[in-house]
Amino acid sequence: MENLQIDKMKNYAPIVVRIGMSLVFLWFGAQQWLDVDAWSGLIPEWATSTSGLSAETFVYINGTFELIFGALLLLGLFTRVAAFLLSLHMIHITLTVGYNEIGVRDFGLSLATISVFLHGLDDWCLDRKIRQN
Repeated sequence: MENLQIDKMKNYAPIVVRIGMSLVFLWFGAQQWLDVDAWSGLIPEWATSTSGLSAETFVYINGTFELIFGALLLLGLFTRVAAFLLSLHMIHITLTVGYNEIGVRDFGLSLATISVFLHGLDDWCLDRKIRQN
């Protein structure tokens, strides 16, 4: 009897991962907009010198990207596209950070975001609700 109740919870796993990852991206995107100076030091010098953009501009662009696609992921709109782009973004961050405690954490976040992409729509995605109508 107990296993039947636990098995019913499996349906919530994709929802929890999708919402959890969306909140991570929304939090980081908001933090970048709220304190651009704290994040501008993380922008590699080669990025600013080759593009002509300031580190602050990069932070605003990155924060905007994370806010937009984090919100889409939270709502379950364009779920696979949002998860795919955020996965690529996280993989890039992971490779940039390198092998350390932050890089290992980011690797886990990358895999969680990839799992959202691989799973696609869950029961609570607005994409699913729109398709049903």
